[in-house]
Amino acid sequence: MQYISFAPDREYDLILLGRVAIDFNPVDFNRPLEESANFNKYLGGSPANIAVGMARLGKRVGFLGKVSDDQFGDYVTHYFEKEGIDTSHITRCQNGENLGLTFTEIKSPTESNILMYRDGVADLMLAPEDVDEDYIRRAKALLISGTALAASPSREAALKAIMLARKNGVAVIFDIDYRAYTWKSPDEISVYYSLAASNSDLILGSREEFDLTERILGVCKSDEESAKRWHALGCKLLVIKHGKEGSAAYACDKKRYTVKPFPTNALKGFGGGDGYASSFLRALLDGCSLPQALEYGSASASMLISAHSCSAAMPTLAEVERFIREEKEKYGEVVFEGGVCDV
Repeated sequence: MQYISFAPDREYDLILLGRVAIDFNPVDFNRPLEESANFNKYLGGSPANIAVGMARLGKRVGFLGKVSDDQFGDYVTHYFEKEGIDTSHITRCQNGENLGLTFTEIKSPTESNILMYRDGVADLMLAPEDVDEDYIRRAKALLISGTALAASPSREAALKAIMLARKNGVAVIFDIDYRAYTWKSPDEISVYYSLAASNSDLILGSREEFDLTERILGVCKSDEESAKRWHALGCKLLVIKHGKEGSAAYACDKKRYTVKPFPTNALKGFGGGDGYASSFLRALLDGCSLPQALEYGSASASMLISAHSCSAAMPTLAEVERFIREEKEKYGEVVFEGGVCDV
């Protein structure tokens, strides 16, 4: 069953709105960040990584964002262009704002941390007037990253984009993408996350992120209760992630599927979510079943945590499918039907 209707004959499969940043990942890893002296530079930011992932998987991708008017701004826009991502609606800041910088700490394959510098950051300068209705209506789906809601004017731009998407029959995907930086209070987080979630067709997030979203409405006691709440508000699909325990998808027809991670030799503990989102969404857009989409998402997540980078390591569809075949030959199935839930 196809739970989300994607309008046919649109120029773009997906337009993403949100954060573009620079990642610095240590090449002398398996130690604390203070002991790392050498780093590789990558394009970063969750929606930017997902955009690259989708383009590598053969989808037509556009991006709505704001970047710095300097060499780093050149770097990220040129990176997108080389990947075939439309940059016509990525604009330059005019008041000296900088791209966010992320320094990652890879202490071990199971312990990683992220240090972000996001004061006066460029991506949060995206304004409502930067959001063009004609651009939105040219897409099958719009993905909003939760970090775009952290401050004005970006939050108003994101909410305008959601309104225009709903007006024009564009599916809305909300990737909660919680980052503690920039937010002022838990109540502020809940207000804007719940507003975006209640206007979305698909919500992606961890259990912690759903708890933050539900704070004001009342935190649900279980994933099933969260599914019941958001389905009642019009959401068609929820994906709730539980880290190493895997994730579960809850559909509006009360069906539940769970997926466990594919075994892998992990290098780091971050990046998997962006790989998951890109392959999961690609599968939905191509008409795959929900179990198939979960399988693709889990495979890409495992591939990403075993790689040094996020954006640069995004796989092609052929690479994901080869990974799935090889892993299933060794370890068997990873997706399980949970039956019908009382949601």
